[in-house]
Amino acid sequence: MADDTPILLFGAFDRHNFGDLLFPHIAAALLPGRRLIHAGLAARDLRPCGGHQTRAIAQLAVELRDQPLHILHVGGELLACDAWQAAVMLQTPEQAQEIIARNERDPALRRTWAAQTLGLGDEAPYCIARELFPAAKQVSYCAVGGVELAQRDAVMQNEVMEKLCRADSVSVRDQATQSHLAAVATDVALTPDPAVMVAELFGDEIKQHARHGEPAQVRAAFPQGYLAVQLSADFGDDATLAAIAAQLDAIARASGFAIVLFRAGAAPWHDDLACYRRLAACMHAPAIWLFTSLHLWDICALIAHSRGYCGSSLHGRIVAMAHGLPRLNVQPAAVATHPSKQQAYCRCWELPGLPVQVAVGEIAAAWSAASAVPQAMLRQLAAELAQEYRGCFTALVAALT
Repeated sequence: MADDTPILLFGAFDRHNFGDLLFPHIAAALLPGRRLIHAGLAARDLRPCGGHQTRAIAQLAVELRDQPLHILHVGGELLACDAWQAAVMLQTPEQAQEIIARNERDPALRRTWAAQTLGLGDEAPYCIARELFPAAKQVSYCAVGGVELAQRDAVMQNEVMEKLCRADSVSVRDQATQSHLAAVATDVALTPDPAVMVAELFGDEIKQHARHGEPAQVRAAFPQGYLAVQLSADFGDDATLAAIAAQLDAIARASGFAIVLFRAGAAPWHDDLACYRRLAACMHAPAIWLFTSLHLWDICALIAHSRGYCGSSLHGRIVAMAHGLPRLNVQPAAVATHPSKQQAYCRCWELPGLPVQVAVGEIAAAWSAASAVPQAMLRQLAAELAQEYRGCFTALVAALT
């Protein structure tokens, strides 16, 4: 007899971020016929952008406290997202600036404001405490990330470890996170990011969006092809934008491709439209387009019909991977002492020797190397990763009884 227990899909898809918006779609497609509840930290309606209408987890914890259910954390860099970051990213950009200016220098004020905003006192609110849903049958984490968890304070690390120890199933998307968790959870599995499924599961949806609206306009304007380019606000200083512009101009000259700039996230600390306008103003390439649509499937269509992806987003890269396209990540000028989530992910799942994350001044040379990889190899990897994820998710679902 089929299990009719509802499944609560939980993640950061309560704000506009490309990868997070994809995750519940992928989970739902792989859970046909199941009763699903879409939940985030906040109640939001992102359906106009191709997302979901979410319910706030704090409110659901009251309403569903005694109801049997399964809880599935659907993916994303959830383990290292602290309460302050989570709460700020749920604001409008204008609200975020004011809140940051008022609270950023006072840790106590940050914690108080975040707890009041989220209705939770957790340090790691995107990891659900089992106590919130005492009747839950299963608590699972699927292909989550936590590359920066080791850099968080001891209180937050201990909270995350305790929550994971009480979960029934945990898989992560990179070995850096897996190694950090090994001290308390030796059975943490390694699973590709859910977005590796996007071409297989949503090919028809993506093709439909490619035939209409702004994606269709871009395709018609640039029959010679285009490079899909995305950069977070971290790249917004004048010198960095000028250097990126020179590199993109070089790619355009060598390839004949247009340059299409797009946003992979409109939440605070993601992509800034003003930065793209400044970047475009620095460029000399003859064909430039500032893609304004924030619809999830329009973004997927833009990447899927491009000649490749270049940018800072991990999920821009993974969606390009899923479509067998060349891809390249760009790293901010600040030098980290630990692998980025892009580097950590690619060490597990990318083709050996393919450029991963390069400095701004290396973009053109790295793009030349990335685009020289035979397409058959790129497509083969895409198929293998989709098969790997499907197997991992099928095993997870088998336990939801």
